[in-house]
Amino acid sequence: MHFTIEHEREEDGRWLAEVPELPGVLAYGATENEAMAKAQALALRVLAERLENDEAGPQPISIAVA
Repeated sequence: MHFTIEHEREEDGRWLAEVPELPGVLAYGATENEAMAKAQALALRVLAERLENDEAGPQPISIAVA
């Protein structure tokens, strides 16, 4: 599995980061790095939950920043 973290700055100055391959995985942060770290942590939580609930088998994972 390959996941991409996309990020952009909102008009109010906050940063938004999301993982398009995992619907609903998005996070805000005061800085670009904070938003990306939060999105990455959330993506890993979602993947862990899927594994724990037998929704997906183990697979190689790579994460890229776009």
